[in-house]
Amino acid sequence: MTPHPDHEQRLTNLEVKAAFSEDQLDQLDQVIVRQQQQIDALIHEVRALRERQPEAGQAVTRQPGDDLPPHY
Repeated sequence: MTPHPDHEQRLTNLEVKAAFSEDQLDQLDQVIVRQQQQIDALIHEVRALRERQPEAGQAVTRQPGDDLPPHY
């Protein structure tokens, strides 16, 4: 039995769509991995900043020029 020419074209189109979808899925996986790495780095940075931050309630010595914008 010979496949109908229309069926062959439809099958080819489906194969192209499947290959394209697989490529997009791979690209999205890579984006997710990069984003997770960025999230992990940001979490690490926030933890480090919290460790450097003085405890709440402790007096912080401020200098008069600390509140001036950088252009002054």
